[in-house]
Amino acid sequence: MSELKAQLAALLASEQKLKRINAALIERIEGEGRVSDAFAAFAHSVTLAEQVRERTFELTRVNEELRREIDERTRMEARLREAKHEAEQANLSKTKFLAAVSHDLLQPLNAAQLFCAALAERVPDSAQNLMNNISHALDDVESLLGTLIAMSKLDAGVIKPDISRFAASDLLHNLACEYRVVAARSGLRLDFVQSRAWLHSDPQLLARIVRNLLSNAIRYTLNGRVLLGCRRKGRFLSIEVWDSGIGIAKERQQEIFQEFNRGEIPANLADRGLGLGLSIVDKIAHMLGHRIRLHSVLGKGSCFAVEVPMARSGERRTITQASGSPLEWLRGARIWVLDNDASICAAMRTLLEGWGCRVVTALSAEDLARQVDNFHAEADLLLVDYHLEEGSNGIEAIRTINARRAQPLPVLMITANHSHELRQQVRALGFGLLHKPLRPMKLKTLMSHWLGKR
Repeated sequence: MSELKAQLAALLASEQKLKRINAALIERIEGEGRVSDAFAAFAHSVTLAEQVRERTFELTRVNEELRREIDERTRMEARLREAKHEAEQANLSKTKFLAAVSHDLLQPLNAAQLFCAALAERVPDSAQNLMNNISHALDDVESLLGTLIAMSKLDAGVIKPDISRFAASDLLHNLACEYRVVAARSGLRLDFVQSRAWLHSDPQLLARIVRNLLSNAIRYTLNGRVLLGCRRKGRFLSIEVWDSGIGIAKERQQEIFQEFNRGEIPANLADRGLGLGLSIVDKIAHMLGHRIRLHSVLGKGSCFAVEVPMARSGERRTITQASGSPLEWLRGARIWVLDNDASICAAMRTLLEGWGCRVVTALSAEDLARQVDNFHAEADLLLVDYHLEEGSNGIEAIRTINARRAQPLPVLMITANHSHELRQQVRALGFGLLHKPLRPMKLKTLMSHWLGKR
């Protein structure tokens, strides 16, 4: 029995030993497994680090390339901006130069137009055809040069709107009278429908728009008539120029407002324009905020219209007209002409004396003072060029002249300067304003008006 107990105790001891050995083995095996996992994780992290280094190197290289490309593009854009600025400055200098020298450019043309108008009233009928050809040639030169100067002034920002309230009849009546003569030269009839509306716009710039539309209508109409009229459209007055001319194809109607685009010109139309007239119309209308409309049928004619805001009606003004002819107001009128260009003085004297005026011309205020008893002699109207000798202008000369008279003389200021500031100044002083080159018919009409008022 004791022997069995001893064997059982030995078996239990062996079991315990085996359990301890088994636990140790299990612990060892588990320990060896953790080491393996840690090593695998370490090896994986080393691989990832290597991949990150490779990717970082690649990204760094790509980033450097991008940075160099961006720097190159930045330098190129800077060079392009500089070149564009230089081109814009050169173009602006050109336009400012042309706008600034417009007075000198127009002086000889102005003199030629005045001499031609004076001569046309004196030559026999047998020479009238020759005179008409000369007059048309000068008109072409004036139109081309005037258009170039106008475009330069618009591009240079010299022209600024001077918005005011005025009667539509004051603007349109004068244009109708002026272009009725032009239309007659081309064998056309110009009809005019009067309007009692008042407008809110710049009268000078609006007149330029209507002039260009009338010139275009006459130029592209072979026979028939041109109509200048108005119709009310809500708060706007639509000033319309209709013609029975060649018309414009529908697909070309937007192109003709682009610069140097004259559309289709028939071979029998000897047109010498630059294709800038409607471009000027579009630029000025955009400046004034006016809408331009066009309706045209190829082969039947066109209608160009500008929509102008209407203003509250003011006091009606009637245009002073001579009974029979404007010449009746001019005969015997005592006119003083002040211009520092001798050819202009000679041309004005020839033209005005042909209208029956008694004329005194002078190259300076001092020269005029010597001829007219220090400005005390009798006179009816003073015509003064704005640009006089270096350092002086027509307004200063007028102040000097009228300061020495008991009654100031009415004044017509003549200039190639279209600036907003000068226009306001002349208006504030109560003077009339004419722009070069002078149109003899317009000069005659305005002189008659001022002499009639006096």
